[in-house]
Amino acid sequence: MAPPTATQTATPAEDDIEQTVRKLAKLKPISHGFGGENASTNTGPQLEYLKILPEPARKRFEKYGIDLSKGYPVIPLPDEIPKFADEAFAIRNKDFPYVEKGKKADPEKKALLGAAKEVRHLTKHIGTEIVGLQLSELNDKQKNELALLVAERVVVFFRDQDLSPQAQLALGEYWGQVERHPQAPHVPLPEREDADEIAKGSGISVIWRKFFNEYYGLSKGFKKKQAAAGWHTDLVHEHQPAGLTHLHNDTIPKTGGDTAWASGYAAYDKLSPALQQFVDGKTAIYRSAHQYIDRANPLKGPKYIEREHPIVRTHPATGWKSLFVNRAMTVRIVGLEPDESNLILEYLYSVYEKNLDIQVRFKWQPTKEGFGTSAIWDNRISQHYAIPDYDVDEDDRHGTRVTALAEIPYFDPSSKSQREALGLSLN
Repeated sequence: MAPPTATQTATPAEDDIEQTVRKLAKLKPISHGFGGENASTNTGPQLEYLKILPEPARKRFEKYGIDLSKGYPVIPLPDEIPKFADEAFAIRNKDFPYVEKGKKADPEKKALLGAAKEVRHLTKHIGTEIVGLQLSELNDKQKNELALLVAERVVVFFRDQDLSPQAQLALGEYWGQVERHPQAPHVPLPEREDADEIAKGSGISVIWRKFFNEYYGLSKGFKKKQAAAGWHTDLVHEHQPAGLTHLHNDTIPKTGGDTAWASGYAAYDKLSPALQQFVDGKTAIYRSAHQYIDRANPLKGPKYIEREHPIVRTHPATGWKSLFVNRAMTVRIVGLEPDESNLILEYLYSVYEKNLDIQVRFKWQPTKEGFGTSAIWDNRISQHYAIPDYDVDEDDRHGTRVTALAEIPYFDPSSKSQREALGLSLN
């Protein structure tokens, strides 16, 4: 019998696998409707949810020309959402130019701070509130200085903001390439000419717990209510992960709905010199929030996107070291046995989560009725936690979020910790 040739037709088993792959590709995405059997499968603009859109959000959108006639928010269509891991991995998988605007800033930040009515440092290590400035009116010099202030203070807050979604998007675009999430509900804007072929959308994600509960079929009972992802850092699976994120809440509960942040600089400084020396230069595997089908092995089950980054990274504006891990999305430390990795990561997570002196908890409530509140934080040097301590049926919370992606994470062995750089005690 002649040996098989290179042109031999596929075996029946290969044909079966190919047909399975084709059928899977026609299904809804794995993570789309993650609430289970009660989750909605309706995609595109959401007309039925307009009736529960909070009035402050509606007024903001109408004031700034956001077209709600087809529905809100917009859920990406199944055909526009990558279903296979290799498709999702390909989104923004190439290097793109990034300019650190904080490096262009006046170190004293005179243009920004000099224009403010008041500057309040909320804690010793993290969190500053700027009073008396409108984000929509900042000039480029002030935007650069704000980027540096965020790089130093981790998160900066602005109350009483009259901010259009378009201005929020433009500010994000000034700081870097805006992330357009292939699955996230977003604010409807005209399709951009430079939109990704796979990752579409306006770049303005919707943060609206009441909608999420109803659309995805999530539990809203007190006993089962959990914060989204717990302590986490956004988009760590990206080739160039998130830098500055700007969340503007236009609808805020009278009480509750707080968010907490923790400083990666201070978390690193909490470690002993011996442990700092051990983690310096180590890398870890980071995963996506959403899962996809493994094209090579479609029957294996859902698969996350994974990328490797340093667990201590150097911030390009400050030059300070930051501990870059988070419980939700850090998988393992490269080069260690699983038990070793789990043990060390668990301790590193606890440094972030248990040290209240390196955290800030922020109340979003504005001082003027009809205005919103903005928080701008740096994902490279922080974790955050949305606290679900409000009743969405009685006191809704709604906001829009824009994230600017930053540099490829790197570790500079010559960089210093925050306390070392500032000449503070290392004990």
